[in-house]
Amino acid sequence: MRIAAISDVHGNLPALEAVLADIRARGCDALVNLGDVASGPLWPAETVDLLMSVPALTIRGNHERQLLADPERMRESDRVAREALSSGHLAWIAGLPAQARFAGAALLVHGSPRSDIDYLLERVEPDGPRPATAAEVAPALDGHDAGLVLCGHTHVPRALRLADGRLCVNPGSVGLPAFRGTEPYPHVMQSGTPAARYAMLQRDSGTWDVELIAVEYDHAAAVQRARSRGFDVWAEALRDGRLPPEPR
Repeated sequence: MRIAAISDVHGNLPALEAVLADIRARGCDALVNLGDVASGPLWPAETVDLLMSVPALTIRGNHERQLLADPERMRESDRVAREALSSGHLAWIAGLPAQARFAGAALLVHGSPRSDIDYLLERVEPDGPRPATAAEVAPALDGHDAGLVLCGHTHVPRALRLADGRLCVNPGSVGLPAFRGTEPYPHVMQSGTPAARYAMLQRDSGTWDVELIAVEYDHAAAVQRARSRGFDVWAEALRDGRLPPEPR
């Protein structure tokens, strides 16, 4: 079985188109999408249109939850997306599950099984984020027996095999390679490249293996789109896959 996993598209239509073309060229049995599909200033409506037409098991991320909240309390990246989406788009988003099991074999979450804003495979220290150890990740998966756990949210591609053989994978972000976070300390999550990211999972003889894949696309178009709409930090992240830390 081969599964392609995408996450955190954030309305970046050309990045999504490039990733889907690469997936088709490689071939797979199924596509899963771990959420945060539209939030941001890029092409939210066009991106949802494309995802609604693609056979995939899609779950919602924290930004889907936030898009359906009170518009007066939204951050600007959610508000600009919400204004572009139709009632049909919002109905599709409202129908997405928070978590899912795929074919009984994989657990799909956006953040972690506990929360859509948890970092499963990273820990944030006062001096910045670091990879979580297997011993730190395992307690978050108590009560879940899936041999493959797929998560998103951090936008950082990473794979970690636990002591019991379970494989945890974050495919990285299709559409936004860097962002600033605030909890529990101010920090930057970044992939270090403007490439669109996804993962290809394969199970042979009961064991899952992963390939973390980077796809080049016309990121200059996304940079220009973000800048033209007044989202300069997005433009910087899309251009370089990096962001400087916030001034203290």
